[in-house]
Amino acid sequence: MAKLIEGWEVVIGLEIHTQLNTNSKIFSGSSIEFGAEPNTQASLVDLAMPGVLPVLNAEVVNKAIRFGLGINAEIDRNSVFARKNYFYPDLPKGYQISQMDNPIVGKGFVDIHLEDGSTKRIGVTRAHLEEDAGKSLHEDFAGYTGIDLNRAGTPLLEIVSEPDMRSVEEAVAYVRTIHTLVRWLGISDGNMAEGSFRCDCNVSLRRPGDEFGTRCELKNINSFRFIEKAIDVEIERQIEILESGGRIIQETRLFDPNKMETRSMRSKEEANDYRYFPDPDLLPVHITEQQIQTIQADLPELPAARRERFVSEYQIPEYDARVLTLSREMADFFEDVVKFAGGAKQAKLAANWVMGELSGALNKAGLEITHSPVSVEQLGGMIARIVDNTISGKIAKQVFGFMWESNGQSADEIISEKGLKQETDTGAIEAIIKEVLAANEKMVEEYKSGKDKAFNGLVGQVMKASRGKANPAQVNELMKKLIG
Repeated sequence: MAKLIEGWEVVIGLEIHTQLNTNSKIFSGSSIEFGAEPNTQASLVDLAMPGVLPVLNAEVVNKAIRFGLGINAEIDRNSVFARKNYFYPDLPKGYQISQMDNPIVGKGFVDIHLEDGSTKRIGVTRAHLEEDAGKSLHEDFAGYTGIDLNRAGTPLLEIVSEPDMRSVEEAVAYVRTIHTLVRWLGISDGNMAEGSFRCDCNVSLRRPGDEFGTRCELKNINSFRFIEKAIDVEIERQIEILESGGRIIQETRLFDPNKMETRSMRSKEEANDYRYFPDPDLLPVHITEQQIQTIQADLPELPAARRERFVSEYQIPEYDARVLTLSREMADFFEDVVKFAGGAKQAKLAANWVMGELSGALNKAGLEITHSPVSVEQLGGMIARIVDNTISGKIAKQVFGFMWESNGQSADEIISEKGLKQETDTGAIEAIIKEVLAANEKMVEEYKSGKDKAFNGLVGQVMKASRGKANPAQVNELMKKLIG
């Protein structure tokens, strides 16, 4: 059911521009490496010099097909490139090579997961290939604008959703799902800070049951947080206009995160304004069944399938499976830890450590899991020592801390070197318990009178006296036996 805001229903459709991670541009051999000096990676083709001709990068087509198969989409066997005509200072040709009719990727869908545990299917209208424009630079040129054409010709896959989202939460969940998928499939690094993954948000309002309202497009937003805030701000703006009797003008707007407002950029163009026509310099693209089958065979296990397998094979909760499949790298890491920890029976414990202690340490250090100082062998080996009672969960946190700083030391080496082996000798533990009971007679009486907190306090005293090495389960059992 759609969430109503002051009697209005929000309608959201998204256009995501994903930069494909090829080695060269879509129609030239120029590099697409990020961070080069301005205008050092723009060839004669990128600069649209007279007499040069574009040549389609075949790998760009393969990556588009790969995405289409990942969203269960129709793949058009015959596709063409068109010229989308408009003037912009950093668009050398005066037109952009894009796709209008017969895009390579047709209708598909993705399923998004929401905070209340529900799932919603969002339709994907199409995903078409196009070239990126250059970049206008304003900061370093007082009174002037600099043009950097390094980005001109960078391959983009524009993923256009159906207007199926009815809340900001659904929109952000959809963007996150697509972001995970393009990285999972290996077609894009998804680096939002570098502009590899950008989103245009189309927002409109209507009374429930009415026709769609007039939409406004929020252009080029490159963070999940800004997508959320921009849509919220635009919803408030449109409600204020409509409630006061005004009407919404279809236009493209920019989001200003500093002023927390959207402002008009230009009136919204329609397809006929761009005067699309087939590019005469590029041949039609013919995709064979064999090409599709080859790419299909090379697809990894997709996030949804892996989530389902994690739940059924490892018997972990649905929530854990969703978190562990937020990235392919994390999912791989988890499965490898399970192997070193002793197999599927230890999967829940492995999940807890990957999602908890490890993820927390990585976030604090600003590291991706692929650069974790603690390897799968180290973490799995440590979990195996928890399972066989060599260490307790509390001691394991100390071991993990040492492993993080150890540059490759195993859990066994750290436990031996630091003397962290758990005390499991019944006689030794009994001796400590007796000393604690003798020194805390008042707490013993409180426990006997029905105060359970007193028992926990006594256990804490024993663990402190043993420097955390006593087996907690044994302490509980022996304590109750000795108190009587």
